[in-house]
Amino acid sequence: MLEAPLELKNTRLRNRLVMGSMHTGLEEGWSNRKKLAAFYEERAKGGTGLIITGGYSPNVRGKLTPFASSFNTVFDVIKHKAYTDAVHKHDGKICLQLLHAGRYAYHPFSVAPSALKAPITPFKPKAMSLGQIKATVKSFAKSAKLAEKAGYDGVEIMGSEGYLINEFMAPHTNKRKDSYGGSLENRVRLAKEIVEAVRRQVSDKFMIIFRLSVMDLIPDGSTKDEVEYQAKELVKAGVDIINTGIGWHEARVPTIASMVPAGAFKEASQRLKEWVDVPVIAVNRINTPEIANDILNANQSDLISMARPLLADPEFFNKYKQNKSEQINICIGCNQGCLDHVFKGQRATCLVNPQACYELDYPLEKASKEKNVLVVGAGPAGLSAAIYLAKKGHKVKIIERNNYAGGQFNLAMQVPGKEDFKKTLKYFLQEVERLNINLELNCEYSSDMDSNFDDIVFASGVKPRVASFPCKDGKRVYHYDEVIRGEVEIGDKVAILGAGGIGFDMVAFLQEKPEQSIEEFKAQWGIETEQNHTGPQRQLYMLKRSEGRFGSELGKTTGWIHRQVAKQHNVKQLSECEYLGFDTQGLKINHKGEEQYLDVDTVIACIGQVSNNDIFDKDALPDNHHVIGGAKLAAAIDAKRAIFEALQVARKI
Repeated sequence: MLEAPLELKNTRLRNRLVMGSMHTGLEEGWSNRKKLAAFYEERAKGGTGLIITGGYSPNVRGKLTPFASSFNTVFDVIKHKAYTDAVHKHDGKICLQLLHAGRYAYHPFSVAPSALKAPITPFKPKAMSLGQIKATVKSFAKSAKLAEKAGYDGVEIMGSEGYLINEFMAPHTNKRKDSYGGSLENRVRLAKEIVEAVRRQVSDKFMIIFRLSVMDLIPDGSTKDEVEYQAKELVKAGVDIINTGIGWHEARVPTIASMVPAGAFKEASQRLKEWVDVPVIAVNRINTPEIANDILNANQSDLISMARPLLADPEFFNKYKQNKSEQINICIGCNQGCLDHVFKGQRATCLVNPQACYELDYPLEKASKEKNVLVVGAGPAGLSAAIYLAKKGHKVKIIERNNYAGGQFNLAMQVPGKEDFKKTLKYFLQEVERLNINLELNCEYSSDMDSNFDDIVFASGVKPRVASFPCKDGKRVYHYDEVIRGEVEIGDKVAILGAGGIGFDMVAFLQEKPEQSIEEFKAQWGIETEQNHTGPQRQLYMLKRSEGRFGSELGKTTGWIHRQVAKQHNVKQLSECEYLGFDTQGLKINHKGEEQYLDVDTVIACIGQVSNNDIFDKDALPDNHHVIGGAKLAAAIDAKRAIFEALQVARKI
């Protein structure tokens, strides 16, 4: 079904796969145009039917930041021709997303329907005058006309996620008393006028996609009946396809992070299907062909949008079409390389595919000479290094001291909300088999192996850092890995030492339900349900030595979710703690100068890791020995850095 073409009124899409809009950080500046063209070309060559660009503002006030991308001049037409040509070369289609930031703009010239500051920006917008509204409508139409000249097959008008058009639609942000505020008819007026103005300026074959917020997930958002009215009016105005929008950026509900169940919002696109007779796009946490086809076959949408999954694997569609879905490098929804980067002003990439958005920077070319390479350690760093090396044409052997491969992934995938790590490990192991990489388990490294190999890559990973304070009465502090593996018994009153990613993962492991259903997820986050979220009711404490906010170093787009989950489970958090001892009375601490006992029966150390580098001398290695991942540096190690270093060492050998 995913492979079925879609006949529109005046054009045709070769299949049902859409790459949804995602800002990459390459949109700004003339110098990045070749890199962005290469990024789009890889996805078009990989079989994607329709690509939607990152958001471009139709005018200056609508820019997300002072130096953000816009599309409103002939110069832009020249620049963007490289992108449309790159996609059309491989028979794909590409649409330009037009996005006016509204009150989400991160600059002092922002405008909105009403002068209400957004909680996620420091700037208060000015309420738009009628003249500014009319000028904005003309700006959208002008940009669309220029987009067609640049070779685009259509535009997507961004009317979701809490940006300007969405702000006009929702009572939450629209307090106007004129013809653009108050009644539902007035609040949808701007959206209709933009669509009508665009339609007048472009040809019949030029697609108009409208991204409509079906669930605002904020107080005083549009109701279900209001969204139905909006959808029908937009179709009358000339929209060819409606894309499903879920949640405003300020909404305190996860919508795309890894803890969101697969296809959690498919009912939103199903509603649109029931309301309108134009094609509808389903979105959010759809990362496998199976999930996509389930939605299409259930007639819950006509098209499937994937953005991050096509960062993870640009060959997603071709592999599916060739019955090689097991070779797809699955997006795990972590946001670490993509959205976290973008929100920090960095170029996007992908944890499981560090070549994403770096296609021209980090090519993996065939080696001029085949080498025998030994990789020590079969965790994320070792497995990915071996795969990259084999793709270059080297003969690779991996040795692993344990009786299983996967390293820290075996722990991560046991944490509720991180189950998709299983898919990445499965992909790694299938690639190891496909590329004829020799994987030997229960095998320790020894220096006498060196003579058999041209290069050796040490990827021996990390082990938990040990807590050092006295324990009595048969008590001891558990390490996070033995807890996750189920090797120790956990009581009902638990102290978690550490406030980083491992500590918050431990909260989820102890309190959350694995493989959460869509209904359970909605109950937890209050999405259109009256059900109550229930789960294990242990009393948890989180403690840390330093002062300041808990989870301050968590991902920018997911940290708030982890903190909210801890709050949902009434986790008590104590900073500036010194750990003095653990016995039958509990955990003795000095908290801000005052000694006290915490009434706990279990203490778990989540205080970081140390390198497994006792098998080699890191400071005295020959040139043909390389160290990557946690073995190189345990501090703040994560899979993103480990896999990135694996790519770089493979490119070097």
